[in-house]
Amino acid sequence: MSKEVVGMLLAGGKGTRLGQLTKNIAKPAVPFGGKYRIIDFTLSNLSNSDIDTVGVLVQYAPLMLNRHIGMGKPWSLDVQDGGVTVLAPFADQTGASWFEGTADAITKNIHFIDQYDPEYLLILSGDHIYQMDYRKMLDFHKEKQADVTISVIEVPIEEASRFGILNTEEDLKIYEFDEKPKVPKNNLASMGIYIFNWKTLRAYLLEDEKDSNSEHDFGNDIIPKMLNDQKLMYAYRFDGYWKDVGTIQSYWEATMDLLKEDLGQLLNSKSWPTYSHEANLPPQFIGETASLSDSLICPGSMILGHIKHSVIFSEVTVGQNSVVEDSIIHPEVVIGEGCTIKKAIIMEGINIDNDVVIDGNQYDEPIVIGPDNINEFNKGAK
Repeated sequence: MSKEVVGMLLAGGKGTRLGQLTKNIAKPAVPFGGKYRIIDFTLSNLSNSDIDTVGVLVQYAPLMLNRHIGMGKPWSLDVQDGGVTVLAPFADQTGASWFEGTADAITKNIHFIDQYDPEYLLILSGDHIYQMDYRKMLDFHKEKQADVTISVIEVPIEEASRFGILNTEEDLKIYEFDEKPKVPKNNLASMGIYIFNWKTLRAYLLEDEKDSNSEHDFGNDIIPKMLNDQKLMYAYRFDGYWKDVGTIQSYWEATMDLLKEDLGQLLNSKSWPTYSHEANLPPQFIGETASLSDSLICPGSMILGHIKHSVIFSEVTVGQNSVVEDSIIHPEVVIGEGCTIKKAIIMEGINIDNDVVIDGNQYDEPIVIGPDNINEFNKGAK
């Protein structure tokens, strides 16, 4: 059973910079945009790009991610010949099991890839918000007869040192890869999306596995080695919306972006739909004295207070005379009466007492309210 291209989706990130949000679940499983999880965007891109054979590499707290992906039905990835396969670490002959780096994660799953004998391997991350046709990138890769193609996006030059920066010639041929340079030469940042000729990459992975000095990482090891060997490597420009939601600030910003008219279409595009599990819920209930402004309210919620510039997930209750502003409220949250919630992220299932004030504007980044700190605020209620 041969496939032209196999996708490998790296979804094992611990996401420590997201604090409480990833204390018990992997970063790609964090709720996003009202009814989605972060990984839904990459899975939907695969489905819309007609790539039906995908390995999802999980590692940290995978239970929710496994349950969410299941057989891949929402993304039409439940096909018999291929489909989606969740790949967890397993102990090898030395007793090692955890993936030691992004390249090591692929190396430990060579057997999975080999069974499809692909010509190309598409490597993706499960923690970015974007819509992209991977087939167009593959066409570019073939046209350039490249060994490797890396998708890039222009970032503000003052932020470029946070990314892997690709230095290219005019035709986008890569001659240098700088991993988080202190003084970047340009602003073409790697999106962590790679297309490799599989047979070429396979040989490098097996060689890297034997190198005790390697970090077994694509950015630090594999790509620099291939460049040093003068393998043909090109940058593929992506011009659409893309956000790495690896921090609380970027997660909040990406969610607020969805409230903008043009970016709101990201979720509602008929030509490029974003799929997830559809819950069978009643319509939201908006009380007579409640008010809504520039917000997204999901089905099954009861709104008796005032919502401004916020995203409210399903089965949320907001009590009378409460104000929610510039905030993200995850599923099954209950907000009491007379509360003021500003620039906050309230985690799933949290109950907030009456008359509680939570103001994230007092902090350097939006405040996350979850099991670790909710009592501090509830005890402080009037």
